[in-house]
Amino acid sequence: MKLKLFSIILALFMTLQIVIAAPFNANAKTKRIPAGTKFQLQLLNPLSTVKSKGDDFSAILVTDQTADSDVILPSGSLVRGNIKNIIPSKRMSKGAILYLDFDHIVTPNGRQLPLTLSIVGRTDMTYDGGITTTRGYGDAVKKNWDRTVEITQNSIEWGNDIVNDGPAKYVTMPLAAIGGGIGGGAYFVYEAIADMIRKGEDVNINSGEIINVILVDPIDVPVL
Repeated sequence: MKLKLFSIILALFMTLQIVIAAPFNANAKTKRIPAGTKFQLQLLNPLSTVKSKGDDFSAILVTDQTADSDVILPSGSLVRGNIKNIIPSKRMSKGAILYLDFDHIVTPNGRQLPLTLSIVGRTDMTYDGGITTTRGYGDAVKKNWDRTVEITQNSIEWGNDIVNDGPAKYVTMPLAAIGGGIGGGAYFVYEAIADMIRKGEDVNINSGEIINVILVDPIDVPVL
């Protein structure tokens, strides 16, 4: 009797092992997402260079990924990663740099597939794939100049808006332009000197922000 009971328990155990191992069968049907495929990811956590190297983060796919008209990675699929490296900000307005490592994606059947992604489509990228704020003094000066132009334009618009059409406008607009030019010039000189001394800013990416990435290596996704 005991031998029979043991045989039944052993058979149930072996059946359970087969069921558990089924999704991981090397012969399971898969569909490939080729290298070069672009993903859109929405961050579930804020990211910053004030955090620590190695900190984990999560994101979700924004759109479905399909193969042969079948959805193999639906929107909402979870992607996990970590902060690969942080370079602190430096003087001469050189901003901090944030490097991200995307580790794996979770498939609908619970598999964790390793993947390699590169961030694309951002204007704040470094040559080696990091995210920064300012690349150095020259970048800071360019931003200051853009702000100087904006100050002057706002002054001219103000001079145009405070009076109706008429002779007075020919007086207020030039005065506003001169005032804006002086104010913008003073701002530019002050900021140009300050940017030689101050450190660059930290990188801060908000939760919910969309990041565009490209698949570096193909991944084979198990399908039912």
